Amino acid sequence: MAEERKGAVTMGGNPVTLMGPEIKAGQKAPDFSAVGKGLAPVSLDKFKGKVKIITTVPSLDTPVCDAETRRFNEEASKLPGDVQILSVSMDLPFAQARWCGAAGVDKVTTISDFKDRDFGHKYGTLMKENGLLCRAVFVVDKGDNVVYSEYVKEIREHPNYEAALSAAKKAA
Repeated sequence: MAEERKGAVTMGGNPVTLMGPEIKAGQKAPDFSAVGKGLAPVSLDKFKGKVKIITTVPSLDTPVCDAETRRFNEEASKLPGDVQILSVSMDLPFAQARWCGAAGVDKVTTISDFKDRDFGHKYGTLMKENGLLCRAVFVVDKGDNVVYSEYVKEIREHPNYEAALSAAKKAA
């Protein structure tokens, strides 16, 4: 049975339960199985040797998720070339591709966890109540060690961009 973290975060002030463990700085990043463009399989291995900023959002089609993903896309050009930004959501890969095209987002790799919810369970971001992922940011170094982790306490708030970007630059 998956670990449940009741009230770990709130959505609109209401406590929600996160499924899976809390990922903390200092631990190995769990491998995961998800899908990318065209339903192609994606795992942590696909980004070996890169520093990864992994963001999870409930849906790209909501205002804060939209703004957050656009902001990380803008910041990408200011980061060293070996930093890869990933955005994981339950949105279908087709919807992610449509959204990226419409938003002009071309430096963030979108990943969908809709099929197996493997990422959500392994990174403790899956919300039991609605099946979406909470808002979180993980920075993983080239050796796949977590160097930064933030579960945004209130899902409708933005993450700490500066802290995540700073951790990624230090790891690069």
